[in-house]
Amino acid sequence: MPVHREGKELMRLPADPLRLRPFPSNRYPAAENAAVAAISGSWAPTTGTLPVAGFWAEPNDTAVMSADGAILLAGGEDGRRNPLALSARFDPASSTWTATARQLNTARRLHTLTRLADGKVLVAGGITGPVTVPARGTNTAEIFDPANGGGWTTVASMNEPRFSHSATLLADGSVLVAGGCSARSGDSNRALRSTEIYNPAANTWTVAEPMNDIRLGHPAIRLANNKILVVGGVITIGRGQYAALGYCEMYDPKTGPDTGTWSTTASLAAPRKGHQATLLKDGSVLVTGGDIPTSSYSSTIQPYSQETCERFQLNGDGVGGWRADTAMPWGLSQHRAVLLPTSGKVLVIGGTDSGVFDTGYTDTILYTPGANGAAGTWAISATMTVGRWAAAVAALPGDKVLVAGGVVRSGPAAPTLGEDLLTTTAEVYTP
Repeated sequence: MPVHREGKELMRLPADPLRLRPFPSNRYPAAENAAVAAISGSWAPTTGTLPVAGFWAEPNDTAVMSADGAILLAGGEDGRRNPLALSARFDPASSTWTATARQLNTARRLHTLTRLADGKVLVAGGITGPVTVPARGTNTAEIFDPANGGGWTTVASMNEPRFSHSATLLADGSVLVAGGCSARSGDSNRALRSTEIYNPAANTWTVAEPMNDIRLGHPAIRLANNKILVVGGVITIGRGQYAALGYCEMYDPKTGPDTGTWSTTASLAAPRKGHQATLLKDGSVLVTGGDIPTSSYSSTIQPYSQETCERFQLNGDGVGGWRADTAMPWGLSQHRAVLLPTSGKVLVIGGTDSGVFDTGYTDTILYTPGANGAAGTWAISATMTVGRWAAAVAALPGDKVLVAGGVVRSGPAAPTLGEDLLTTTAEVYTP
């Protein structure tokens, strides 16, 4: 593999020339035309577009289905990383977007969006101001009630400000918020291991047992046994320095929501951030992709995302373990992975394959799990009309999938210096 040296930096250039193509909409060589022609599924633009362009950089703050079947999208960030007060709903029947009667009370990004047991939606935390060093989170929270005129109501605040955390609905209807990031000092941030639980009936937050390790930007999955699995993420290792995390752990709420316990479980083979974790029909968890495992200050630059995949399965002792699964056709990060509940397949959407996140991909690929827990297979699926990463997604009835917004081009690929090119477009996948 060719190596380029410049000063102390070392860059390993890819042996695959296809990876050097600047735009992903034309990634298939002529030899693959026959395979591409056999692609299943299709994408169609929605009738309307989002009220404003936005993107959602964490795995926990995309779109959710509210009680009446409409898809709710809230918050996010614009091309200059300013938080949005956006609140819009998508009607699958008419394929149209409508702004809610009232926007968020507080504009926010890197927040969480969680559907509650009664169909209401909880928004918690995030960053509410412009880009600063250090980034400063909020402890505020709001609830959307589609039966209450489509508005947002401010509820009790968390005990600790945080952003890039996870928020997971527990079996008893409460919500577990875990980890995230907050300001450490006047010029640095720190990752958190603290957790707290929201009780919607009492409108209270209760401090819970902290995780064993700090982390932010991590997926959190509720397993069939109602334990919560947190997978990888990011740790802070110095001022402005971050690294991917392979360490995983589980929360067991069996003794009550405010006295649950955290325990270690098997670690990922590869540290991951910017990855996705998807609960499969058999109860296992598929992890896909992720971006560079080292910080931006590392002396070694790995400019491409991971194509490797891993699968978590609970063991008889309840601890569980990871094993390698079939790799994706190419590396991805900041993509989205959605379970198609009827077929049991997983649709992986868009994303990017660059350490600096230049261009969103139009590509989608389809994962089919192997029988009896065996490794799955990947197939190329239909391409979107607009390439995007960090988009909002939601599963629709009939194994359809909605994707909205996202980053089209950023960094040196963006047409305006210092501002990412975003999209207001949305599309629906039909298998």
